[in-house]
Amino acid sequence: MNRITIAIDGYSSCGKSTLAKQLAKELGYTFVDSGAMYRAVALYAMQNGCFNHHELNENCLVNKLDEIAIQFTFNASRGASDILLNGKNVENEIRQMDVSNKVSQVAAVKEVRKKLVAIQQEMGRNKGVVMDGRDIGTVVFPHAELKIFMTARPEVRAARRYAELETKGEPSTLEEVRKNLETRDNIDTTRKEDPLKQAEDAIVLDNSGLSQDEQLSLALNWVSKLT
Repeated sequence: MNRITIAIDGYSSCGKSTLAKQLAKELGYTFVDSGAMYRAVALYAMQNGCFNHHELNENCLVNKLDEIAIQFTFNASRGASDILLNGKNVENEIRQMDVSNKVSQVAAVKEVRKKLVAIQQEMGRNKGVVMDGRDIGTVVFPHAELKIFMTARPEVRAARRYAELETKGEPSTLEEVRKNLETRDNIDTTRKEDPLKQAEDAIVLDNSGLSQDEQLSLALNWVSKLT
């Protein structure tokens, strides 16, 4: 069976990482959460004086990019990879709401994208990789054999994200989550550098009314036709 590259793009809280992890497990592929990489850079910016309240000082961050090292390490207890920021496991820290509120600003910086895209392309050089994000099928892997663009109704996405935060014990309201997703969507789709958009050859997957098993079955069927 031929190994391929699978690129999954879409809006926040559409379940991109969930599907990507499932596919990687079923196929024996490497899973890369590109969003976690941008979150790690956002966390570094927050911890190193590059934010004035909610406003990013881009020059500050660009000048510190060479200080940032990002790696992934497999976590056997989760059956998935955790992200390391300069050698420290920050998997839990990067999922917090304060990082979510700032990550789209960081992801819009040209120099940040250039650095992380180069890392991502190297990770996928030998195929057999599933990567999710917002510019994977359009920028990182424009020649990926399978491109999936995920979406869901806004109210479904907000409810999913709110439930996830509740499970983690992170205080928030459904309205806060809705506004966060709305803001991130706007920044992601209108930014100058590599905006979120559907690749022309991507398959659209609206999972508003699908279970995780149903969407996995669909995606595996698409893979089988290419391998």
